[in-house]
Amino acid sequence: MSLLASLHLPVAQITQPEAEPECATEAASHETAFKSAFKPAFKPAYKPPSEPAYERLRALMRGGSKSFFAASLMLPARVRAPATALYAYCRLADDAIDLGADPAAAAADLHQRLDAIYAGQPQDSGADIALAQVVHRYAIPRALPDALLEGFVWDTQQRQCESLADVQDYAARVAATVGAMMSLVMGASSATALARACDLGVAMQLTNIARDVGEDARAGRLYLPRQWLREAGVDIPAWMRQPVFNPAIAGVVDRLLNVADVLYDRSEHGYAELPRDCRSAIRAARLVYAEIGCQLRRNGLDSINHRVVVSKQRKLALMARAAGAAMLPAGAIAQNLPVLPAVRFLVDAAAQSAQASQPAETAETSTRDPQLRPLRRPVGERAGWVIALHERTALARKQANA
Repeated sequence: MSLLASLHLPVAQITQPEAEPECATEAASHETAFKSAFKPAFKPAYKPPSEPAYERLRALMRGGSKSFFAASLMLPARVRAPATALYAYCRLADDAIDLGADPAAAAADLHQRLDAIYAGQPQDSGADIALAQVVHRYAIPRALPDALLEGFVWDTQQRQCESLADVQDYAARVAATVGAMMSLVMGASSATALARACDLGVAMQLTNIARDVGEDARAGRLYLPRQWLREAGVDIPAWMRQPVFNPAIAGVVDRLLNVADVLYDRSEHGYAELPRDCRSAIRAARLVYAEIGCQLRRNGLDSINHRVVVSKQRKLALMARAAGAAMLPAGAIAQNLPVLPAVRFLVDAAAQSAQASQPAETAETSTRDPQLRPLRRPVGERAGWVIALHERTALARKQANA
């Protein structure tokens, strides 16, 4: 089951109109934020045919994923707006393929809609129009949503995951793609930032798999590495007919959570690549989702008979803990870690697209340090640039006096 599929949000909630939002003032503020975040378009020729009902899309996130919605509240409005658009489209696509009568036909339709979106002529649907604005404004390459759709199709084909690499290939498509797109939206387009965002996406998906072993098995799906199960002495066909919790299953679940923990730790080396006003939200998402694995261990690793839930109080405590990420100095805890092989194609596609979208440098700007270049940015980013400048100046003075 993909990360989005576990949220159980029906397609109808995305495609059908809703009642007016409860708070008109809040709706107006979100609308203003979206309009501000989506200009100018990446491709000058792109002109959206109409303004989508952005507040309705945000209501979908609020109703579909409490954890995702809570973490999104920590994002600045300029990022929260396009993040909502990404979530809405991903939710629609997952439900259309996973819940539809003909997954292949649904996937073909979604690819045609992507053709229209990338041509600057999206269908008259709030989710499509919003996604079109995002992909053009933030130079999101077509390879990312295409990979996402491929992962959703794999779900319906009951694709077998023989090895950990196979599981990570699946996670790269259904989760790391979203991480890469979010990284581009936040303005973190270096290969390092993208690789660490993908690490976080894969870690979250592995946690999701560990949490939902019983639910997936009863639906005829198995995402645990089959090699690991055989090594633990599990008769896979017999176990799938009658999923039961036992020490062998517990060992495999724990092993998968250990891999997720390594990737969570790797993702932290990308925080300093993010704008300061985005770091707390991303760390909150990392902490809250990793807590699922911690709670699963406290419950004896039994994800066959019980589904782990992180309490609201615990989420709030973790979100408060995440607030300190914004204070990391430039370059803090950054390491040159290798790219996970399963996500290499995503990192390369996103980094190349971001580089191609950058304006050509003049002779003057090409000789200046890009981290010190005062680009036109929102107030929050400009403040972060000033802080980074002071930090770098102080470091230079310290080195000169050493």
